[in-house]
Amino acid sequence: MRPLAGCLVLDFSTLLPGPLATLLLAETGAEVISIARPGAEEMASLTSLQRGKRRMEVDLKDAAALERLQPLLTRADVLVEQFRPGVMHRLGIGYEQVSAINPRIVYCSITGYGQHGPKSGVAGHDLNYIAETGLLARSMGAASNPVIPPVLMADIAGGSYPAVINILLALRERERTNRGRHLDVSMTDNLFTLLLGGSVITSGSPRYRLYPTSDGRVLAVGALEQRFWDTLCEVARLEPELRDDTKDPMRTAARLAELIACEPADVWARRTAGRDCCCSVVATVEEAMRDVHFRSRGIDAEQQVPIDRVFREPRS
Repeated sequence: MRPLAGCLVLDFSTLLPGPLATLLLAETGAEVISIARPGAEEMASLTSLQRGKRRMEVDLKDAAALERLQPLLTRADVLVEQFRPGVMHRLGIGYEQVSAINPRIVYCSITGYGQHGPKSGVAGHDLNYIAETGLLARSMGAASNPVIPPVLMADIAGGSYPAVINILLALRERERTNRGRHLDVSMTDNLFTLLLGGSVITSGSPRYRLYPTSDGRVLAVGALEQRFWDTLCEVARLEPELRDDTKDPMRTAARLAELIACEPADVWARRTAGRDCCCSVVATVEEAMRDVHFRSRGIDAEQQVPIDRVFREPRS
């Protein structure tokens, strides 16, 4: 039996944060029913988030919708929604309305700015959320030629994962109190946690940098601890007088860049293999999907959330 077997989840969300959260619940045994607008189609890139779920088309603006949903709302364990604050209440399925008929429900609202505050009703997407919390300033490069990060940090790290964690905690709490609760998951609130340690990785240290190789690839160096740094200096044959990077970190970084730029990526991959120096050749997504390690873990291009593997029976 999977951990959430017997748990009924109603998913009123679309796009990425809510559907990914309910996919993680489905992968651990929950029965997930996705409540969709009649005729609505998922973005092609997000269709994999619907695997393992049942789809139920309901026009929430129809007066008969509530009556149709009533049996499900009465017995559901979890409800996930992603509308702006107040929308579900106007539809007759806000937390207060649902908990009145099902006090055990764990009702999770995922929004950009939370259920209250001056920005609670403001529309936005991932790019807006990382822009307003300082993350984009640290990751976009120079303002004269800014780059959009290739990952959806707010949606996943600020929305999906906190939602799942808090849903599980609320279900555990319900075992003791026999009551559910309303979870207010604000993607922007949760992004501030990602800023922890930022000064270390943005300080210009030669120990935490991207170094181009001679063939146009890049070596990612994360040798923060002294023992890793010592090994890297040995592997790169950095001159002894430059290994104390507290004296002149820019000079050390410049010389290390010169040394790394003299050889192609495959040479550095061989030199660092089996050595504890926290160095990695930057891989493309296609290369990562062919990596023997990741394939052994059950990750592939079509299904990048191998949660079911986590809950498999331990080997005897």
